[in-house]
Amino acid sequence: MIELFKAGGLVMYPLALLSVFALAGIMERLIFWFGILRLEQKTAENILTIARQDLKLAAQVAEHSAKVPVGRFLHAPLALEDPDPELFCLALESSADEELAGMLKGEKLLEASITLAPLLGLLGTVTGLIISFGSLKVGDVAANTKSGSLTQGIGEALITTATGLIIAIFTSAFHRLFLALQDQQAKLFMKFGNQLELVYRQHWQRIQTRS
Repeated sequence: MIELFKAGGLVMYPLALLSVFALAGIMERLIFWFGILRLEQKTAENILTIARQDLKLAAQVAEHSAKVPVGRFLHAPLALEDPDPELFCLALESSADEELAGMLKGEKLLEASITLAPLLGLLGTVTGLIISFGSLKVGDVAANTKSGSLTQGIGEALITTATGLIIAIFTSAFHRLFLALQDQQAKLFMKFGNQLELVYRQHWQRIQTRS
């Protein structure tokens, strides 16, 4: 591994740094999503169950669940003081947009790694080829080719391209996973948001009937 790293030239250093950043971003996202997925469903169902009986109590429970995105999402409309159904629905939508956008903020580092890694790898290959061919004399081409030194130089130049592609493919796989989880969260927000809106509309209708 050390010999391959040295053979790749100076571009291997930014590639190594980029791989560290990408791995750190992946680990941060894995911890983030692992913490969410364990609690989201249970938290939302608990808040909705209470909301069917007591909206004020449900607001308190949602406030205590603020560490979980769905808790913050459901608390936003419940925290309002007797809003009309349209305002309640608007609070749900704006809260969902804010939470879903927040889930993507850690993805920027991964997107940058996916874009930069192949480009750095290609840069390393080009500079490696320039150095390999630049060190040859016209009369020595046949001799160098016969001895395999030219082939070896080209092979070493391609190390950075392979490294960049490996980093990009590895990071892209996790990035797609995180995007799928974010899409799952959007569906979960829609599901529980619709249920809470229905509960509130029924509550609002009872209030209007009494008055």
